[in-house]
Amino acid sequence: MIQGSSKNSVGFLRSLCTSFRRVRFCACVLLCIMVWTGSLCAQAGASAGSSAPSAADRALAGEEFRRGVQSFYRGAFNDSIMLFEKSLSWLPGEPLILDWLGKAYYRTGTEGAALQQWAFASAAGYGSILLKNRMEVVRERRTVRPSFDESARFVEAASIPSRTGDSVLFRQPVSMASSPDGSFWAVAYGSNEVLHFDVNGSIVGRFRGPIGGFDRPFDLLRLRDGRMLVSEVGADRISVLSPSGAWLSSFGKKGRGTGELLGPQYLAVDSSGNVFVTDFGNARVVVFDADGNGLFSFGSRSVPFPGFKAPAGIAIIHDTVYVADSITGELHSFDTSGNFIETFLPRNSLTGSESIRVWNGYLLVSMPNRVLLVDPDSGSSFDAARLGNAPVRITSAVPDANGNLLLADYRGESIQIVSRVGELVGGMFVQIERVLSDSFPAVALEIRVEDRNRNPVVGLKASNFLVTEESRPVSSLSLAGAGYLDDYCDITVLIDRSLSSDRYLNEIKTALAEISRAMKGKGTLRIVSAGSIPVQEGSGPPDTGAFSALALKAKADSRWRFDLGLRLAVNDLVNAAKKRAVVYLSTGEVSASGFLSYGLNDLAAYMGNNGVLFSVVQLAPGAPAAEYAYLSHNTGGSSYYVYRNEGLSGLVSDVLDAPNGSYVLTYTSTLPTDFGRAYLPVEVEAWLMNRSGKDETGYFAPLE
Repeated sequence: MIQGSSKNSVGFLRSLCTSFRRVRFCACVLLCIMVWTGSLCAQAGASAGSSAPSAADRALAGEEFRRGVQSFYRGAFNDSIMLFEKSLSWLPGEPLILDWLGKAYYRTGTEGAALQQWAFASAAGYGSILLKNRMEVVRERRTVRPSFDESARFVEAASIPSRTGDSVLFRQPVSMASSPDGSFWAVAYGSNEVLHFDVNGSIVGRFRGPIGGFDRPFDLLRLRDGRMLVSEVGADRISVLSPSGAWLSSFGKKGRGTGELLGPQYLAVDSSGNVFVTDFGNARVVVFDADGNGLFSFGSRSVPFPGFKAPAGIAIIHDTVYVADSITGELHSFDTSGNFIETFLPRNSLTGSESIRVWNGYLLVSMPNRVLLVDPDSGSSFDAARLGNAPVRITSAVPDANGNLLLADYRGESIQIVSRVGELVGGMFVQIERVLSDSFPAVALEIRVEDRNRNPVVGLKASNFLVTEESRPVSSLSLAGAGYLDDYCDITVLIDRSLSSDRYLNEIKTALAEISRAMKGKGTLRIVSAGSIPVQEGSGPPDTGAFSALALKAKADSRWRFDLGLRLAVNDLVNAAKKRAVVYLSTGEVSASGFLSYGLNDLAAYMGNNGVLFSVVQLAPGAPAAEYAYLSHNTGGSSYYVYRNEGLSGLVSDVLDAPNGSYVLTYTSTLPTDFGRAYLPVEVEAWLMNRSGKDETGYFAPLE
């Protein structure tokens, strides 16, 4: 019994030990699981509580960011967006990357997304007042406003006195004219000369007319081809000047007959090139043809018209001639044949008025101490500028290329430059669009300078810019180019490929031939068809034969896509010449699928933010569709009919004459590059008289 009992006890002990080992193993496993799980939890907690990304994350984000910046400067904005977003996946919320992502969205025309990214960057404490100003300007531009805001007065921005110390610069300025390059001209009645001023108000030329000199020059009018007309009160003639100011010829003579004058004053030109002159001594208007031959005169007393007492300013809008009488204060209207239409403004409306000019469809009337804008449709008027009760006499007011008004103060013997209050307070909108650093340390900056309403600022010189790196002025700064000086342009013709477009193939070929011919072998002409899938039909130097014989690859389709075709057309122009435009050959139709992917605002912003004009050529008679007119209006383009009398050569001239605020600055950098991995900051400030603007960005030197 004892033996059996002993065996049972041993078995029991062995079973107990085995069970204990199993329990111990399970406990060990459980302990290991607890330790491992705790370790993971601790790591997760540490990761969740840490805000500092690892060095590896920063390195990966930095590489994607560098590639994104380079893509942006190549004009590949969609690629740069993807690279910046990838960079943000490694460094979420990094303000510098958010800023650049906003810039890329802005250049693609997606302004809402751009503002959102900039708002994120600003909320993170990034950026100075420059970022806030950029956001404010973009928001303002997205708001549709009238061409003229009656509450937006012009105030003095600068003044050019006739004297500097004991030196007399000019005497009795009486008339002004502006040039597309931002410079302007003034007639000095008292010193018998015409003066040329640069954009900064410095005299760059004096012109005294023929051998015998000017004899009391009075009004100055710039013609479309750049030549200028000067009326001479003392000589009873009209002189013709070259675009550079040199005297060319004269026409008219003293007398009362056809083509004769007694005290000619103000000038205007109609759409046919005929010259209209207010003849003060004969109390009439004398008309000459474009070659200076007398045609007829009008303004004498008749049954419907009481006759002029003292004809003064004259202007022509849509072949309606408006003439003011400075004594009666009336404004009369006539057709271009001199037939009286009506007394547009009653007696005492414009008493003492002087010159009248046309500005954005309004009549710009010079009064003794103020300037009026008169709506020729309704007759309503409002003050554009006032000079108060000072002893002044404004005899001329003209707009310049940069949106200012130039006033000739005859009595005060000075030239006043007035600007909108908002422009003086808000300043200019400066954008560094591209940094070219392939030849580092030689760096080139492509800059666009505009006002707050997207109007280009032209005529700036090297002295109007300051470039700094880390707030230190750079060395060897020079102005290497300016878009307004270019005499060539790049044009992409976008062809409507709706089902009805096949009926207009002859018109399409005619338009292509005329546009190509008008480019005179300069620039690049591209053809894009807006079919169901946009197609690039061809590109190259403008050659009349090649493009007029072009066989379109894209077939007419009821599902043609205007928006995709326009995006493709603009894509080709982002890296093109500074003067660039899309010319749309339209049947007048608007496709139901024409704006499925991109809306009007996005398309207008894409062109506006990249300096591309949009013009419409109607293949059929009639006005362009409202959608196309909207794009044209918001980008500075125009509308044409393919068979208009003057042809389409003026289309290319309009692109070349359009204001352009692009500039190229070059300098030598002194920053260390870290073998091409360092982000190099650069700042640009531009100013013009009392206005200024600034932008800052960065770039990478080539990898070493």
